Amino acid sequence: MHEKSAHRLMAYLFFIHSTMTIIVGYIPVYFQAEGLSSSQVGLLMAIGPLATIIAQPFWGYMSDKYKSIKRMLLVAIIGVIISSIMFLFIDSFLGFMVLMFVLFLFISPTTALGDSLAQQTAHVQRISFGRIRMWGSLGFGITSLLTGYLLSIVGVENIMYPMLTMAIISFFFALNIQDAPQTNKPVTVIDAFKLSMNPALLLFLGCVLFISVTHRANDTYLGLYIVELGGPEAMIGWAWFIGVSTEAIVFATSAYWFRKWSPLTFVIIAGFIYACRWFMLSLLSEPWILLPLQALHGVTFGLLYLTAFQFVNFLIPKHLQATGHVLFITIVFGLSGIIGSLLGGHLIDITSMNQLYVFMSISALFGTCSLIVFKRFYDASVEINKEIVS
Repeated sequence: MHEKSAHRLMAYLFFIHSTMTIIVGYIPVYFQAEGLSSSQVGLLMAIGPLATIIAQPFWGYMSDKYKSIKRMLLVAIIGVIISSIMFLFIDSFLGFMVLMFVLFLFISPTTALGDSLAQQTAHVQRISFGRIRMWGSLGFGITSLLTGYLLSIVGVENIMYPMLTMAIISFFFALNIQDAPQTNKPVTVIDAFKLSMNPALLLFLGCVLFISVTHRANDTYLGLYIVELGGPEAMIGWAWFIGVSTEAIVFATSAYWFRKWSPLTFVIIAGFIYACRWFMLSLLSEPWILLPLQALHGVTFGLLYLTAFQFVNFLIPKHLQATGHVLFITIVFGLSGIIGSLLGGHLIDITSMNQLYVFMSISALFGTCSLIVFKRFYDASVEINKEIVS
């Protein structure tokens, strides 16, 4: 694969994650401007993770079956563009519900499959996966900051125009990316089912779930926490920008530190830092202290996502890599998003925002301890298999 293909993939990731940050960060504001209540907005935003759980395994399986991530990306982006246009003609709550479900059926694989292609491209070209993936983080962070200023000028009711623009630019870059070489082994539904029943993969994802749920809960309630602490809405954009910028730094420098230990060891380190991060946030009484703590976002999510993504590679056969990657992302973003949003809201109602972060710290610590136990048994099984082979 030519190096230009990697550069085009970087550009694609930048703009498709820019599209995603507009959807995740600013569509709730758009819905409020349309006159919807907070509970209605919450329900609409919960539809996204539900659609993600349904859609991503399908798109991953189709990519493996037809040996092309690029073709699936092009189809998905066309769906995003059409869905974005439809927002201009819908103004009812029921219509928004249907449209949000359809939108996330198409937007969810555009980043998940893009990351899978980035990992495969990095392997083929012998470059760092983080070097490619950091451009998605940069797109997310820069666009989240600039969109806030743009909407203050043009009005939040025009949010679909920047979203549509980013999606169209993503489509043109997707036209020029190149698929990674695939194996000739055919993929069947039975193969995908066997992958979903892989005990080591399921145990690993189950442990990671306790950590990723806390990450997704923070994604949902960080803005509310800033406002509750007395911070201005503008601080929300800066909090995201700081967090995602440090995430990009972690991805960019991964080639220098990644091979020092095993991926599973780094996942455990990330989980422990998550637990410390949430506990420190639970103690806040001033909103400005949150901004320097946001620098830990890159160390936690960047470290967890990059190394867990790589560890999944060891657990799945090559001809099912897209399916395995998407299954991992479905757990980290889809199922975790539903649990984090619904359970987090319930905990806030019966306790407080500070207490939510205490529970998040406990959950992350439990997931980390579970991973330590998992690693012990996994390493032992690897040694046994080596002895059998030798």
